[in-house]
Amino acid sequence: ATISHITTNGTMSSHTPVPEGTKLTITLPDDFHHHFRDGPSTANVLEHATQQFGRAIAMPNLRPPVTTTERALAYRERILSSLPKDLTHGSFEPLMTLYLTDNTSPDEIRKAHATGHIKACKYYPAGATTNSDAGVTDVKKTYPALRAMEELGMILCIHSEVSTPGIDIFDREPVFIEEIIKPLVKDMPKLKIVMEHISTKDAVDYVMSAPENVKASITCHHLLYNRNALLVGGIKPHFYCLPILKRETHREALLRAATSGSNKFFLGTDSAPHAVEVKEAACGCAGAYTAHCALQLYAEAFESMGALDKLEAFCSFNGADHYSLPRNKQKITLEKKAWIVPKRYAFGISQLVPIRAGESVAWSIVPN
Repeated sequence: ATISHITTNGTMSSHTPVPEGTKLTITLPDDFHHHFRDGPSTANVLEHATQQFGRAIAMPNLRPPVTTTERALAYRERILSSLPKDLTHGSFEPLMTLYLTDNTSPDEIRKAHATGHIKACKYYPAGATTNSDAGVTDVKKTYPALRAMEELGMILCIHSEVSTPGIDIFDREPVFIEEIIKPLVKDMPKLKIVMEHISTKDAVDYVMSAPENVKASITCHHLLYNRNALLVGGIKPHFYCLPILKRETHREALLRAATSGSNKFFLGTDSAPHAVEVKEAACGCAGAYTAHCALQLYAEAFESMGALDKLEAFCSFNGADHYSLPRNKQKITLEKKAWIVPKRYAFGISQLVPIRAGESVAWSIVPN
């Protein structure tokens, strides 16, 4: 059997999959975009996340949003209190973020940075995704806070889509690059930026041409699926996420970027759990849950490109380096050994349906 893919010159090529039983040991990865939610369900999410990550950026789009240092530190304590008693890798560190608003002050930025626990601010365009109603309405209103971040070397994480009602949902990322990112990078040349969960060739091309302070995270579901997974044969609500899955040409560009060896791209799952009843609904929530097998899915994507030798840098080095964090010392081992994903997982008082529910994943995490 072979796996077909698009190579960098745009022609079809084939790679023979690695043999069953092949093992790959890499430095323990970090997840630079994770939704832990809040309340009883957090413990369920952490059971999965702690099996494959040493640290994870905790998204701040709670209700109410994490807009202050006090809220971020309190949320951190709630995450820590929800950790499994026996941690697979001996430790797990939630990396906290502030939810950026039009009114975030430079003093709040300095206060947050001084804690040592709050590593970034998250820019949500108002109304762009789940719980983003309190987000930014005008980027210029955030400039005082962003200048403080630039001085401190604090990361700006950006949901890089416009939320303007008249803009087609498949075009919102390219429009954001032109209208927001390019002027912002010009105005603040030293601000460290992460364009999160990029989903288009436009974003790949921009990040590759942008200055060194601009990098991007890529999800495993955007590497493995295009919009057919969401729309062909009926609506598949568990593939509905934001940014929405795009055409195959965009997926191919993301795959080439992730597996290129460039330090501009790194792992950020955007694993976003929702109870089954709010996903399978007339107006379902955006978010794909991958925390149960994200690393294994990234391995599938890199294997499809014959690039397993590039997996460690993408998953374990590039993000930590951009965040000025030491690389993890622990190791994790993957084995080419298929397993079937459960159809549902516990999620607080409810359940959730994960990506690949009831289907096979080609790689497993095994003891080192």
